[in-house]
Amino acid sequence: MNDRRIYILVHDTARKLAAAYCMTAPDGFVVDIRPPTRTGAENRLLHAIIGEVADKIEWAGKKRDAETWKRLLVAAWSRIHGESVEVLPALDGHGVDIVPARTSKLTKKECADLIEYIYAWGAENGIMWADHIKEKQHASQSF
Repeated sequence: MNDRRIYILVHDTARKLAAAYCMTAPDGFVVDIRPPTRTGAENRLLHAIIGEVADKIEWAGKKRDAETWKRLLVAAWSRIHGESVEVLPALDGHGVDIVPARTSKLTKKECADLIEYIYAWGAENGIMWADHIKEKQHASQSF
């Protein structure tokens, strides 16, 4: 039996339904009110622009894959917002590993801010965005 209810608070009816369900929910149920998460369009745009950076920019003398760029960009963006990025001893004892924030946990606002940061960083580093990136940006203008 699935007793889970999700209400998106966009109008009075949704708020009233959520409040009514809270009043009748069994003891021990949990209410989680949080900002909206990013959309599929925002997620596609984020990964497309990270891929574009990976295709066009070398870092520390060589090309880096999209996953490495994602870590570098998220770490830099996190520091701008005063969030620390952990540098931990590697589990195997050889070197260190960087543990940045996870993008899957970003709110809609945070994702939009990260995307804007990457666009600004790209502009400062001479990236000319491909047409498919511009199309994805246009498709996700609901930020």
